[in-house]
Amino acid sequence: MVLDPGTITLLLIIVVGVILLGVILTFVPVMLWISALAAGVRISIFTLIGMRLRRVIPSRVINPLIKAHKAGLDVTTNQLESHYLAGGNVDRVVNALIAAHRANIELSFERCAAIDLAGRDVLEAVQMSVNPKVIETPFIAGVAMDGIEVKAKARITVRANIERLVGGAGEETIVARVGEGIVSTIGSSDNHKKVLENPDMISQTVLSKGLDAGTAFEILSIDIADVDIGKNIGAELQTEQAEADKNIAQAKAEERRAMAVAREQEMKAKVQEMRAKVVEAEAEVPQAMAEALRSGNIGVMDYINLKNVESDTEMRESIGKLTDPKKGDNDRQ
Repeated sequence: MVLDPGTITLLLIIVVGVILLGVILTFVPVMLWISALAAGVRISIFTLIGMRLRRVIPSRVINPLIKAHKAGLDVTTNQLESHYLAGGNVDRVVNALIAAHRANIELSFERCAAIDLAGRDVLEAVQMSVNPKVIETPFIAGVAMDGIEVKAKARITVRANIERLVGGAGEETIVARVGEGIVSTIGSSDNHKKVLENPDMISQTVLSKGLDAGTAFEILSIDIADVDIGKNIGAELQTEQAEADKNIAQAKAEERRAMAVAREQEMKAKVQEMRAKVVEAEAEVPQAMAEALRSGNIGVMDYINLKNVESDTEMRESIGKLTDPKKGDNDRQ
C-alpha cells in the first residue's frame, strides 16, 4: 500500500504535535494546575511555568498551598516558594502551622520558617507544646556533708517554648543544669539521711533555680524517680590519707636508718684508721730500741730485762685466759 504525499505530511504533523504536547505537559504541570483549581486555590498557569524557570518543583509548593488553604490558613505562593528556595522544608512548615492553628497556638509563617531554617523540627516543637516531653537523666552522684555518696535519678517534664526555639539551648543543657542542681542540693545537706527521707527537697530546690532560662524549653516539673546510696567517700578519703601518712613515716624511718648505717660505717672506718696508726707506732718501737742500743742510751742488760718483763706479762695473760674461759672466748672473737 502506497501512501500519497498528503497523507504522509498529515501523519508527520500528528507525530510532531504529540511530541510537542508531551513536552508542554512535562514542562507545564497542567494536572497540578487543575488540582489547585479544584481545591479552590486560584493560581495562574504562568506562575507554574515561572516556577519551572526558577528551578522550583511546583508540586513541592502547590500541594502544601492546597493543604494550607483547606485548613483556613492565609499563606501565599510567594512565601512558600521563597522558603523552598532558601532550602527549607515547605511541607513540614505547613503541617506545623496547621497543628498550631488547631491547638490555638499563635505561630506566624515567618517564625515557623525561621525555626525550620535554623535546623529544628518545627512540627515536633509544636507537638511538644501540646504534649509535653519527659526527659530522664542518668544517675547523678553527689556527696553529703557527712561523706556519704547519694545517687539520684530525675524525670524532667518539659514543654517546647516556641518563642525561644531560635537560639535557645537544647535538651543537653537542661540535663546538665538539673544535674548540677542535684549535686549542689545533695552537697549542701548535713546528712544523707535527710535526702533519703525527703527527696522532694531536691526537686523543689532545683525547680526554684529557673534552669530553663535561655533554653528552647519550659520546665513544668522535676520529679525524683530513684535515690540510692553510694560509697562512703569520707571514709575512703580518710583511709587514703592515713595510708599516705604511713608511707611518709616509713620513708622518714628508712631515711634515719640509712643515716645510722652510714654513721656506723664511718665509725668502723675511723676505728680501722686508729688501729692502723697504732700498728704503725708499734712498728717504730723496734727501730727506736735499735737506735738506742747503737747510741748507748740503754745497755744490753736493760734490753734483756725488758724482754723478761714482756715474757712475764704474756705468761700472766695466758694463765688468766685459762682460769677465765669467757675472757678467752671474747679474745678469740
